[in-house]
Amino acid sequence: MSIPAKISLNHLAKAFGPNKVLRDVSLEVETGKSLVVIGGSGTGKSVLLKCILGIVTPDAGDILVDGKPLNRVDFLHDFGMLFQGGALFDSLPVWHNIAFRQRQGKNRLSKKQAQELAIEKLRRVGLKPETAFQHPAELSGGMQKRVGLARAIATDPAVIFFDEPTTGLDPIMAGVINELIREIVVEMGATSITITHDMSSVRAIADKVAMLHDGKIRWHGDVTDIDHSGDPYLDQFIHGRADGPIEGVR
Repeated sequence: MSIPAKISLNHLAKAFGPNKVLRDVSLEVETGKSLVVIGGSGTGKSVLLKCILGIVTPDAGDILVDGKPLNRVDFLHDFGMLFQGGALFDSLPVWHNIAFRQRQGKNRLSKKQAQELAIEKLRRVGLKPETAFQHPAELSGGMQKRVGLARAIATDPAVIFFDEPTTGLDPIMAGVINELIREIVVEMGATSITITHDMSSVRAIADKVAMLHDGKIRWHGDVTDIDHSGDPYLDQFIHGRADGPIEGVR
């Protein structure tokens, strides 16, 4: 029995003037599975993510969540996001960063409730309770990334997005973050979409991989198949070769 798609992208297209960034992109992400989208700089990965998040409106195509047209308002309450640069508020303590969304609106958490929630999520990402009362500037890059992950899971979302999750981290810390992301996604049963060019992240996080090149899905399949895909574009990318069909790498 097949697992239904949590997110379906059908024939998405997006251009900025004469620059056709996305060209007829179709993808499905099964419920509880992790899709990693790879590709070089300028291939449309970030624009694809922004279309799903509603930051950018596609010129054509549609996005379905649980088989229904995407309702931006409802969807915003059901997703978490780990931003590439952390995107933490420097002026706010860590606990307020983590519980920022829950401190908004009519049913917002009290300060005590927000702090308790933040400490619980910090423990889940391997940080001590006292971290909640520090400010982002007092933390290392790896700790800031963990705080960003704690914020991403603060609402126990059904869908989590990761934008270049290991950017700016040394190889050891990148490995720690990759393992942590994988553990949390599996534990929560969440559906996730990650965009990255870091192959160590791909191998650690992905169930499925999609390669975006020139605005199109060049290859899509199981992560276990990427090393023997037979696709020259994917092969060149994952091995970092200068020679191959991908132009402009020299």
